[in-house]
Amino acid sequence: MTLVIDVGNTNMTLGVFDKEVLKVTFRLTTKTPRTSDEYGLIISELLHKNGIQAEALTGSVISSEVPNVMHALQSALIRYTGTRPLIVGPGVKTGIRITTDDPRAIGAGRIADAVGAFEKYGGPVLVIDFGTATTYDLITGEGCFTAGITAPGIQISSEALWTQTAKLPDIEIKLPKSILAQETISSMQAGLMYGQIGQTEYIIKKVREESGLRDMKVVATGGLGRLIAEGTNAIDIYDSVLTLDGLRRIYEKNVK
Repeated sequence: MTLVIDVGNTNMTLGVFDKEVLKVTFRLTTKTPRTSDEYGLIISELLHKNGIQAEALTGSVISSEVPNVMHALQSALIRYTGTRPLIVGPGVKTGIRITTDDPRAIGAGRIADAVGAFEKYGGPVLVIDFGTATTYDLITGEGCFTAGITAPGIQISSEALWTQTAKLPDIEIKLPKSILAQETISSMQAGLMYGQIGQTEYIIKKVREESGLRDMKVVATGGLGRLIAEGTNAIDIYDSVLTLDGLRRIYEKNVK
């Protein structure tokens, strides 16, 4: 079995694959400082509670956007699972050719998304990850990562509203019943959610126009992606485990 870990700026998502079958997923908060022993004990306990013994793991792989957690996390996996993790980055086989101006600047999580989307759904494909940032990545039919767009995430936008203004409250992120809001909370929800949907539809439209890839699929992932996907017809597929599946595929390419 393979442990896959996607370390984002807000959360790290972990999953265990038995060959191609995702057996379990769970999340940890990235921003909480932890030692290698704390990571090891938490991960071991979560695995145990889901019926998986750490000793049953045969490999592990990590994509990370947060360098300062990597030493402790890698040490934890080596000590508590007996696996030395593959770190997604330069020199790792992915099956995707990055043709942007600065390939090394592309985040490991975005590469995992690209691999997962291209191999599961084919190309051309536009992958949208609704995470801490909202990212849009274009992969051609030949498997080239050719362009990327980065925008503030929904959570960042929400926090900016209530932390940078005196009277606006922290709110639940969800689609309100109507865009015609009658009070403060639903007015904020309307602005956040319909604003994100409008941004998403416009960026998809512009990518189609400028790339000429009118037939590209649009695949969304990320914690808040389901809400956006349910609010627009511009997204063809919502895949909640796309990043984890991409990591599994990268691991298998390198092990083989």
